[in-house]
Amino acid sequence: MRTLQDLENQIITLTTSIDVNYPELYAKLDENPLTISDEIHPDMTISVMEDYLESLKEILKQYTKTHNKV
Repeated sequence: MRTLQDLENQIITLTTSIDVNYPELYAKLDENPLTISDEIHPDMTISVMEDYLESLKEILKQYTKTHNKV
């Protein structure tokens, strides 16, 4: 089972990768990995974070299908 900290680390890694490799997509995410708090927020459940991580993965997958990187 994943922990909130593990999920936060994965989200930060993925958003950083998007920022470096696809800055035009990152700008559309309207977020900054530095703003993700390391404090556990009562509304941030593992399920919510898993859904968010999966949504980021899906956004990246769809983007890379339609925007070939040269």
